[in-house]
Amino acid sequence: MDTIIDTLSGNNITITTFLLGFIIALVTGVIGGAIGGIIVGGKHMGNELAAMMGGFFGPIAAVPGVIIALIVLLFI
Repeated sequence: MDTIIDTLSGNNITITTFLLGFIIALVTGVIGGAIGGIIVGGKHMGNELAAMMGGFFGPIAAVPGVIIALIVLLFI
């Protein structure tokens, strides 16, 4: 665990930090999409359906942004 924390705090990006960033983006995208779906469409469709749809569509915005950011950081 100390190795991962040292790698994350350093300036080098390895496959481990890339995958960790990808997984964190995926999880936060699902959670944020579900919350946003409930806020936007909860009254119209019902909270459960809106959360499920938001959970599917949330990572569509989060994951590509994090992947592009990690690629840019790789070249800096």
